[in-house]
Amino acid sequence: MTLSLRAPRNLQHRLQCRPSFHRSCRFARHAVAVLCGLLWFVAPIALARDLPDFAQLVAKQAPVVVNITATQSSRLASPLQRLGEDTPMPDWLRRFAPKGGEQSPVPDDENEATGSGFIISADGYILTNSHVVEGADEILVRLSDRRELAARVIGRDKRSDIALLKVDATGLPVARFGNPALLRVGDWVLAIGSPFGFESSVTAGIVSAKGRSLPDETLVPFIQTDVAINPGNSGGPLFNLKGEVVGINSQIYSRSGGFMGISFSIPIDVALDVQQQLRQYGRVRRGRIGVVIQDVSRDMADSFGLKEPAGALVSAVDPDGPAAPAGIKVGDVILRFDGKPVADSVQLPRIVGVARPGTRAVLQVFRAGAIRDVGIVVGEFAVEEDDPVPVVAAAQPPPRGTNRLGLMTQDLTPSQKREFKIGGGAVIKQSSGVAARAELRTGDVVTAVVARGKTEEVRSSEHFNVLVNALEAGMSVSLRVQRGDAVNFVGMKVPAVPGGTKR
Repeated sequence: MTLSLRAPRNLQHRLQCRPSFHRSCRFARHAVAVLCGLLWFVAPIALARDLPDFAQLVAKQAPVVVNITATQSSRLASPLQRLGEDTPMPDWLRRFAPKGGEQSPVPDDENEATGSGFIISADGYILTNSHVVEGADEILVRLSDRRELAARVIGRDKRSDIALLKVDATGLPVARFGNPALLRVGDWVLAIGSPFGFESSVTAGIVSAKGRSLPDETLVPFIQTDVAINPGNSGGPLFNLKGEVVGINSQIYSRSGGFMGISFSIPIDVALDVQQQLRQYGRVRRGRIGVVIQDVSRDMADSFGLKEPAGALVSAVDPDGPAAPAGIKVGDVILRFDGKPVADSVQLPRIVGVARPGTRAVLQVFRAGAIRDVGIVVGEFAVEEDDPVPVVAAAQPPPRGTNRLGLMTQDLTPSQKREFKIGGGAVIKQSSGVAARAELRTGDVVTAVVARGKTEEVRSSEHFNVLVNALEAGMSVSLRVQRGDAVNFVGMKVPAVPGGTKR
């Protein structure tokens, strides 16, 4: 039996022939067309209503932003004009040097730098970038009401690129501060500043990333945005949609000198801590524990017995630093500092840097398969502002590496033992395979093998080969390697064939 879904003939006839049905269909088609047209017209309006109202934000917050002009005066003279009469020089050259009474006036020359800033107190304290006012003889601040006021530098911190200025004024509008920790990647942000000297210019964008480290700065967890920032924006505020300052616009990534879609801002909580110390001490006091650290790779984590690659691996301990008397050892993995988790080696310098020198902290470390707490008294860096020494030094990239790991080694000579100040180890003669890919190289000294959470000190080249031959294919192993005065851990997987090469 066949089931038919066709309508009865008389019903088909009525549907095909009834004029009113045709009119209804035409009306429906027209209605749909009109509705689509309305949606095409109304949708952009509705979408625009959902966008941030930047105009109101700018109207309320623009008065807290200032334009900064820093002037550096210098008296220029030719090299010969700078030479004294007693300066030794060949006779043929001295003929061209002007005599005492013949010297022409030395022209004055002024170099101007422009930047931005914002008011943080009604009595005239202003935050900006250190590089904006560096070397300035005169600083002029222009307010939104067109007043121009002379400013003096209360303090500068080159490491964080923060400067605190002061103008003599009262009743000034003051910026409100937000919490950078609440920013989400994708949130709208807005900058006001003076790019190329064009005052009160406004640009907007979104947060592209958080906690960025730059090659020349590891102490500041930069906010990365796609807000257009150009020369002259430096030192200006980065606002959230509540009109709160969440950052200070500081740097851009550029191959042309102009904006290329990547900008970096200093979180406002970092800047406020710096300015407080500049007011109190005239400089910034940073904590120090005296260790050299490196990241923990997956292979390193497996070899040390860690469940996941996290923390900062100690590759060297300063004998004169706080970590040495506290009992921190090479091979420890620092997981927490005073309760704060250390996700990687980048985070530790930031956490230690803001710790007050002289305070006591607790380090949570992973050692020999167990987690333990170690108490430590935070030290202080006694360095000049221009000293590039970091709070926690970042280890250099691990070395290049022929036995099962691709290493051919030999015993240390007596002179090498004295040079490296070690009693044993194996010197690399040749490196290939997985060891070479791990950047181990000729001249490096392997001092320990870490596998299955156990550390074995290498006594000789023969002992090293015994330890390597005992490793199972596919397991993770870390080698403690000394190169010159630097010590690093190098992680790798044990290959199934010697040297890790295919046959």
